[in-house]
Amino acid sequence: MPLLARMLPTPLVVDVRPGAVKDLPELLADQRISTSGQVAVVFGRSGRDVVDELLPALRRADEFPIGEATVETATELADRVRVGSYDAVLAVGGGRVLDTAKFAATRLGLPMVAVATNLAHDGIASPVSILGSGPHRGSFGVAMPIGIVIDLDLVRQAPRRYVAAGLGDVVSNVSALADWQLSHDVTGEPVDGLAVTFARTAAEAVLRRPDGLESDEFLVSLGQALVLSGIAMAVSGTSRPCSGACHEISHAIDRLFPEQAVSHGEQVGLGAGFATFLRGDTRLAVELTTFLRRHGLPVVPSDMGLDVEQFTQAVLVAPSTRPGRYTILEHLDLGAGEVADAVRAYVTAIGA
Repeated sequence: MPLLARMLPTPLVVDVRPGAVKDLPELLADQRISTSGQVAVVFGRSGRDVVDELLPALRRADEFPIGEATVETATELADRVRVGSYDAVLAVGGGRVLDTAKFAATRLGLPMVAVATNLAHDGIASPVSILGSGPHRGSFGVAMPIGIVIDLDLVRQAPRRYVAAGLGDVVSNVSALADWQLSHDVTGEPVDGLAVTFARTAAEAVLRRPDGLESDEFLVSLGQALVLSGIAMAVSGTSRPCSGACHEISHAIDRLFPEQAVSHGEQVGLGAGFATFLRGDTRLAVELTTFLRRHGLPVVPSDMGLDVEQFTQAVLVAPSTRPGRYTILEHLDLGAGEVADAVRAYVTAIGA
């Protein structure tokens, strides 16, 4: 009988535990990612100390410090790395460093290993880089990392809000999946059931846990959930399983109110709560926002310094940030007055 199977793009290595970074040189060699140790080590400010510890053990590594996460920075990085005879790119840092390195490594056709210093969003393993381009930020398709290392000792050194923000990104999957299903029901857009399985499993892995960021077990679940979200996007070939109205609202806030904008994960968590309420699922909206509030994340516009009018503007602009994407916002197509009324009703319903 013929064997019918799907070939899935996944990382070769996923290592989530305390002290994981200490074994990185052996991991690179054992997995044949870089047997020579000739790697380009890309890092930002948060990765300086880690890189200083790693370089002596990587026999032929060179360092490439970077600043802003822009297309220009990533292109320049690719040009700088190209002149060397490197067999891999090792990126140490937060989301902006990883996104820049993913873009550069993809241009060069080199395998890339991501060493995450915080858990702020699901870009750790995703086949997408979010980079600045002129006055706006854009999404660029890239190869996902071949290796992912999440050292809990490093994660604990990051500001708490940059760890908690990842919770907002992960649990927003439930809202994104509802939007995807809505689009399927109304427009006929195909839904990938395997991607749905990964994305929903990621969200529920943390949503109903009674512990929190002080627990290693909780951090392991969060790290693994972020990786699963990235794999869900790779499986489907789109950010659909993890990005719906929640992300559209976040992108609109970034565009309209950059001074009030907080981290991506914080904003999409708030967007997920509101979008879920718009769908009429008040019970789930309360469950999501109760979880987010327990971990110190914003659940209403005022939590991040936005008033009803400003958040209303963001909701109205949100669909334009992802043209062609169908979510509850496009489905309802509410006017300004209707959105403002919905925002007030949402704040009342979740007891903020």
